[in-house]
Amino acid sequence: MKKRLDQQRRRVLQGLSLIGLGSLAPLGLFADTNSAITRPIPKSGEQLPAIGMGSWLTFAVGDDPRAIATRVKVLEAFFEMGGRLIDSSPMYGSSEEVIGECLARIKPGKKLFSATKVWTTGWQQGVRQMKRSQEKWGIEGFDLMQIHNLLDWETHIETLKAWKAEGRIRYIGITTSHGRRHDELVEIMQNEAALDFVQFTYNIEDREAEQRLLPVARERKLAVIINRPFQRGGLFDTTLGKPLPPWAKEIDCQNWAQFFLKFVISHPAVTCAIPATSRVDHMRENMAALQGRLPDAAMRKQMIAWYRKVS
Repeated sequence: MKKRLDQQRRRVLQGLSLIGLGSLAPLGLFADTNSAITRPIPKSGEQLPAIGMGSWLTFAVGDDPRAIATRVKVLEAFFEMGGRLIDSSPMYGSSEEVIGECLARIKPGKKLFSATKVWTTGWQQGVRQMKRSQEKWGIEGFDLMQIHNLLDWETHIETLKAWKAEGRIRYIGITTSHGRRHDELVEIMQNEAALDFVQFTYNIEDREAEQRLLPVARERKLAVIINRPFQRGGLFDTTLGKPLPPWAKEIDCQNWAQFFLKFVISHPAVTCAIPATSRVDHMRENMAALQGRLPDAAMRKQMIAWYRKVS
């Protein structure tokens, strides 16, 4: 499986012919291929690179020195290519400790936008867990603290409001990766004014978020972090050995990873996608999606049609 995914991600753009792109009015195509694509956090206007980094599974390597050294190189590539937002959780095994060790070696300073989660029940346990996360990362405070999978969110939101007022965190968020929680998440988004960020799943195959989550996030001026932009790697399985469309060069895509990421970050409600990887070459492929042109609304439809054709 791993070998097959690696082969798929290394595929280069196939074909040279172009087809018409239709109207560019909804989003347009970015002409500047030298500047990283950023998005504003709606509540503050602060700009974030549209590609960040997730850490589920990929950074849970314990105290293995070789594995940690590799993750240091992965993060070095991430920051070198314009990345800022790193997302983790106490749920992710040893990921927070490993991230902290990597950051101590790299010392990214203000390049880092730190995001983790509280994943427990009860006020006291939540406070203890967040303090432990801060110690593991080795930072003075988090940019973003999120309530993981809505767990005991009514309790934790009050803590996070207090922490934000005290300057201990900068932004408040809530997450889910389960479609069955979408109705509850929409209700929270519509009624909880303290939220700055929301995180959920969206990709070219799983587009359920287009129905309610993305429109409500835009209406409520919430920053949106997208998890599982590759559908846990499933998108690469589906497209293994299949060519990119010949018009992919119009949005500066050289591989399927960039095709999938540019689809996600071109949605006007999306702030940042957080693919996860444990490899430097894959990190460079992912981060290259920050460069060049993005699809407009018409081309997004073409991308969906092409994916359906080859899958």
